[in-house]
Amino acid sequence: MFSFSLLYPELYVPSLFDIDLEALRKKGINSLIIDLDNTIMPRGARRPEQAVEEWLSRVREQGFRLCIVSNSRDSSVRELTHRLGVPVIIRAVKPRRRPFVRALELMGATREETAVIGDQIFTDVLGGNRLGLYTILIDPLDGKEFIGTRLISRPLERLFLPRIKKRIGGKTRRGA
Repeated sequence: MFSFSLLYPELYVPSLFDIDLEALRKKGINSLIIDLDNTIMPRGARRPEQAVEEWLSRVREQGFRLCIVSNSRDSSVRELTHRLGVPVIIRAVKPRRRPFVRALELMGATREETAVIGDQIFTDVLGGNRLGLYTILIDPLDGKEFIGTRLISRPLERLFLPRIKKRIGGKTRRGA
């Protein structure tokens, strides 16, 4: 049976830069599964902004293990993540459990020590919550979106965002 509680993240912040890494560490989290499109970089971009690359580097330097999990079918993603030094799972079909389990295996991490960071409720948050991972919702980066996201997911998310804000606090999402 489906529970709407699976759609609520543990944390909701505007961007990657607003995530308090020390607070995560205090919760026992040392591994991060991160979405790619509109989380790390705009969909269709060839590389993230320099500030994001620096954030990823700083996170690794602080001892966090990272894995990118993306529904993208673009094989150039592998080249990008190789350059960033982060393992990747593409064609993930989130919110299925399998890509999240595979990410845990790649990082050598447990569920209790892992957070999922992403910009979508129905893929990143739902997928992470289905496995009992700590989930963090961020605002999507500006840019184009997959048509299914734009026409279906985002309008549905706008229905949940006021409830999320009321339940867990956080800042208002851009455009909502």
